Amino acid sequence: MTRVVLVPGVLALLPAYASLEDPVAELRAACLSAVSWLARDVQVLGNPRVAAHLLDATHRAGDEPSYLVVGNGSATRTEKAPGHLDERSHAFDAALGAALSSSDASWPSFGLGKDLLASLDGIDRLRELLPPAYESVVDYDDDPYGVQYWVMRWSW
Repeated sequence: MTRVVLVPGVLALLPAYASLEDPVAELRAACLSAVSWLARDVQVLGNPRVAAHLLDATHRAGDEPSYLVVGNGSATRTEKAPGHLDERSHAFDAALGAALSSSDASWPSFGLGKDLLASLDGIDRLRELLPPAYESVVDYDDDPYGVQYWVMRWSW
């Protein structure tokens, strides 16, 4: 069985960005739980910085092929988002979330996603990896700070 996890590349997950109060506690818990579900040997798709920290912080068992995908939706969902508000972001993220969730949905334009400051390198590689029919388990789906984050799992 192949196992795949998607986590966002948000720097707030890294110890170097820790503060007295964890601004992403729920997201962190979802990431650690999902990454713990992977096997020992994990191939990282996308930015390795957050992936390395999450892999170091978890205990994993098993020898199944495993992938940790780092990516997120748009960073333009509110006025205070890193890219400020872009009205197209909600529709893009809805389409991307649907495509990540099920093979029954169509993938949105990755060109538009790049305009909306989405982190798509790992997700683009995931798109090539997914089997013809799939569904995901969604552990986290929210947009704190105006950036769309998902934590999702697939197995086949």
